[in-house]
Amino acid sequence: MVLALTVCGIVVALVVIGLFVFGLRRRLIQRSGGTFDCSLRWDAPEEGDAAGKGWSYGVARYNGDRVEWYRVFSYSPRPRRVLERSAIEVAGRRVPDGEEELALLSDAVVLACVHRDTRLELAMSEDALTGFLAWLEAAPPGQRVNVA
Repeated sequence: MVLALTVCGIVVALVVIGLFVFGLRRRLIQRSGGTFDCSLRWDAPEEGDAAGKGWSYGVARYNGDRVEWYRVFSYSPRPRRVLERSAIEVAGRRVPDGEEELALLSDAVVLACVHRDTRLELAMSEDALTGFLAWLEAAPPGQRVNVA
């Protein structure tokens, strides 16, 4: 009986510690500001795939001329993807379709991009999209930025 209670106590403590670390990591990412909720689909299909597969929920953070994308459900302190402003080419935008509506946040807009010959899609709120496009267009003089 004592062993079972000890094991249950340890399991509960580990779950609480794990949740605390998730929250602490997100706070550290957001501490410097310039963050927004953003889902990412890397190696997106040529035509819009309404199956809703391949999307990962995350948090993006502006860091100079880069956007760092972090997975929400990860303990890694490093970004999963880094997108450089000069290498991002916007191909278009659309609203989520089909099963994507279930995979993404309710007010999301999908932005199709190409980054170093890799097709990707970013899903974010309309406000975050406005800020992202403004950040892209605010590139320093001499840098090539392609916004459709």
